[in-house]
Amino acid sequence: MELETVRMSSKGQIVIPQEMREELHANEGTLFMAMRSGDSIILKKIETPSKEEIIERLHDAAKFGRAKLEAKGIKEGDIPKIVEKSRRH
Repeated sequence: MELETVRMSSKGQIVIPQEMREELHANEGTLFMAMRSGDSIILKKIETPSKEEIIERLHDAAKFGRAKLEAKGIKEGDIPKIVEKSRRH
């Protein structure tokens, strides 16, 4: 574990040391989650998926959903009727 001393500015800003930013591939705009535990603050870099990764995940989820419906004998055209029925109850 690397340790560095940093100082907070009057605006509450803290600079992450350059070497650590480079190792994390953290550039301007990189998102972090801040977690407090007692008197400690831990920063966790948030990885945001690319547009292509999101589209791929959505396609995978759709394939999975279609397979589940198919296994139960439900066709895409049945969905509006099922939704309508469940809203009435």
